[in-house]
Amino acid sequence: MTQGTALKMRSWLFAPGDSERKMEKAAASDADIAIFDLEDAVSPDEKPKARKMVRDFLDSTVEGHERLWVRINPVDTPYALGDLAAVMPGRPGGIMLPKARGRADVELLDHYLSALEASAGIELGSTKVLALVTEAAEAMFTTGDYAGAPRLVAMSWGAEDLADSIGASENRNPDGSYGFTYELARSLCLLGAATANVAAIETIQADFRDLETLKARATKVRRDGYRGMLAIHPAQVAVINDAFMPTAEEIEQAEEIVALFAANPGVGAIGYKGGMVDRPWLARAQQLLALAGK
Repeated sequence: MTQGTALKMRSWLFAPGDSERKMEKAAASDADIAIFDLEDAVSPDEKPKARKMVRDFLDSTVEGHERLWVRINPVDTPYALGDLAAVMPGRPGGIMLPKARGRADVELLDHYLSALEASAGIELGSTKVLALVTEAAEAMFTTGDYAGAPRLVAMSWGAEDLADSIGASENRNPDGSYGFTYELARSLCLLGAATANVAAIETIQADFRDLETLKARATKVRRDGYRGMLAIHPAQVAVINDAFMPTAEEIEQAEEIVALFAANPGVGAIGYKGGMVDRPWLARAQQLLALAGK
């Protein structure tokens, strides 16, 4: 079972850490997780102000901290430790680590968090981590190295920073689909998350007005094995939440397959609707029912 499955992780809604209004809107939304951003959404000059605003927001929030996360700056920048020192006394539920280059970055973050948890009287190890694992070219080669990484509950990928990292002028094909390298990043993130036994989280859709494309994309990646998606606008949340729940038809079929194997214990394969299903079908059916809360 994936670590942290008690925490819903379908929709992750970003809000800039220097906007109290947008943080309030994200926290009040139906997003499973609200992420207060101290990285890309905040200019270097505004980072000290944003840190204080995020800390104040966390301090003023009485409950629900488990779904209030903070995206810090990468651990190899001069901002990361200052971000953590500012926000950790506010007890965020988790930290999003951008531009993770590999397992060592998560381990370094774990050391920082342990010290800050101890200082703030927070239960050691309770602050969860999502790592963005494909935002740098070098990171593409380490996506399979995160098994057992401390605190890690989810992995996501990014296409925009990756394009910058490799010097690409575009990351899309003429039809709007991602180019090969970015589809590879998506696949490597999924495989890495499966290897680490954590949730794979799909990257953002920048056009927040195109909800039909969002629905189709979220539905597809959920069927591929993704368990949630990043969002940049509250309008995307309901679509994402719905897409990452199995349909009634999928649930019905999964229940039939589970019941079929339960009625025929010990079989490796069995006939079903004119075809054959085997143990991998059973495993997928059980996973789908778990996702549906069955």
